[in-house]
Amino acid sequence: MFHIFELFSLYPTFFYTITFIISLMIGSFLNVVIHRLPIMMEKNWKAEFNSYFDNDDSTSSNTEPAFNLATPGSTCPKCGHKIKAWENIPLISWLIQRGKCTSCRAAISARYPLVELLTGLLSLVIAFHFGPTYACLAALILTWSLIALTFIDADTMLLPDQITLPLLWLGLLISIDSIFVTPTEAIIGATAGYLVLWSLFWGFKLLTGKEGMGYGDFKLLAALGAWVGWQHLAIIVILSSFVGAILGIIILSIKGKDKNIPIPFGPYLAIAGWLTFLYGDWIAQQYWGYVLG
Repeated sequence: MFHIFELFSLYPTFFYTITFIISLMIGSFLNVVIHRLPIMMEKNWKAEFNSYFDNDDSTSSNTEPAFNLATPGSTCPKCGHKIKAWENIPLISWLIQRGKCTSCRAAISARYPLVELLTGLLSLVIAFHFGPTYACLAALILTWSLIALTFIDADTMLLPDQITLPLLWLGLLISIDSIFVTPTEAIIGATAGYLVLWSLFWGFKLLTGKEGMGYGDFKLLAALGAWVGWQHLAIIVILSSFVGAILGIIILSIKGKDKNIPIPFGPYLAIAGWLTFLYGDWIAQQYWGYVLG
């Protein structure tokens, strides 16, 4: 691996190009994760419910075809056309097909290429920021995970443990070498991140009788705390609340005045966490410079 990093250091343009191309492919895979993982979770919940209560429908679940991130193959939701390899090239296929199925000409959502492009561009930012290092590889995993969590939560109001918990443990593990933060900072950051939102959750519930957020938000902030350390948790909370308030007002104005419309908080945490991970020190310096200056 070290020799690969040396090669990339000698040819930075090659490094950035490879990073972008691989990230586009990762973005294509993230589209699958964003769509299928919530469905897989729902199927598992139903299977567990049926087996626990000996529901008669439990036998039918055994006859259902396999459904996971690899099976079945991608198809057009309108006509069932099986997507061929050349129809699944990130960005390019969608542009060549002009956003339509090659079989029935039904429109293909522009979000698929947008997720791919977003993944490629954010990965390039990471590559420029860290260069060809182990830190870059770790930061790419963080970035890809946050992209998946953002869109899953926006679609379903879920933050799957299958992503948040591995992200938490990975953040703690890489702190052993103090790549981003020390082990002490990571452990305290993870603990404080969970407890901050947990305390807000119960305080809000005791005052209003309503649940203001889900437990997935606690786990996501805990994971981010393991990556950025406890010192930058306040920046994440403030940034996410600020962005969430602005976008929340916009969403309410578009969808109506109903304040009971649920708004996922995970995307704002993910965005704020990613920005803090890269620019937390700079944001803190600007803030204190403004306050003290």
